[in-house]
Amino acid sequence: MKVAKKYVIPLLFIATVLAGMLSPMQSAVNGQVGKELGDGNASAVVSFGSGLVVMAVIILSRKSTRQQFVSIPSRIRAGRIPWWSWLAGLCGAMVVFSEGASASVLGVATFQTTLISGMVISGLLCDRFGIGVEIKQPFNVPRVLGAILAVAATVLVVLPNWQAPSVIGLAVLPFLAGLLAGWQPAGNSAVARETGSMLVSITWNFIVGFTVLALALLIHVLIGATSFHLPRTWWMYLGGPLGLLSIALMGLLVRGLGLLLLGLASTAGQLIGSVLIDWLVPALGAQVYLVTVLGAFVALVGAVIAAIPSAKNESDAAASQSIA
Repeated sequence: MKVAKKYVIPLLFIATVLAGMLSPMQSAVNGQVGKELGDGNASAVVSFGSGLVVMAVIILSRKSTRQQFVSIPSRIRAGRIPWWSWLAGLCGAMVVFSEGASASVLGVATFQTTLISGMVISGLLCDRFGIGVEIKQPFNVPRVLGAILAVAATVLVVLPNWQAPSVIGLAVLPFLAGLLAGWQPAGNSAVARETGSMLVSITWNFIVGFTVLALALLIHVLIGATSFHLPRTWWMYLGGPLGLLSIALMGLLVRGLGLLLLGLASTAGQLIGSVLIDWLVPALGAQVYLVTVLGAFVALVGAVIAAIPSAKNESDAAASQSIA
């Protein structure tokens, strides 16, 4: 029995790495949708729309979640949580928009590395200023070093395209999306606590993101800036469901791993998966350079180093609870 338990954590860690690979798969799908439709906004609408359909079926199938969902307007008026918590879906919209607009050009590995680098820096800032966390964590050597490595990783992965300013400009999109994504979990958690359901929170997230993206697309279509048609290939509708599957698996795996190991394992899965996709699926049109792999590795190291203080704080908190 003890021998079996010894392998539980490593197996869960491996499972989380594999689950983390769903994120670059989603980026690859949305990137190809954006390439076919010729519009990142349209791609994001398709991805959010497919995810919203899945969540609507789940929410409407249960009486409890239906009741929790219809209570949202009155809860917003009550103002018991910060107003910006209800708008966390805008962060997801930015991430998915950047996938459709840049992933097919940058390559999945470059996209994921710049996205994660932005998220590392965002996480440090959120911890420092107490956004979505109970205890503020000051800047220190590991955290600052993690941020520096995140920036270095971004520079490394865009080096092969340094002579193409338009491509460098596209790389800014996932980096900015990563910076915004830092406070999305805080907003989602607040909505989940307020409504009593994470499922309702995720659905609301999709509604907010889809509404903003659809309105933006409608305006562009009306002024003649773009046109819109639905993708003709079935797998191009998998972007939203892949994202939902990733969220569901992480929710299950965190119970056995804890937040720290889950974050590190999923980040490793995202980076490894993105490099493998670009390498194994040349039809996507991305080329894997040595600096691309090096940049992904540096981003992973930066994430690990930045997480060291959090690991110490978790350990201290656990020790305090055991003493109490």
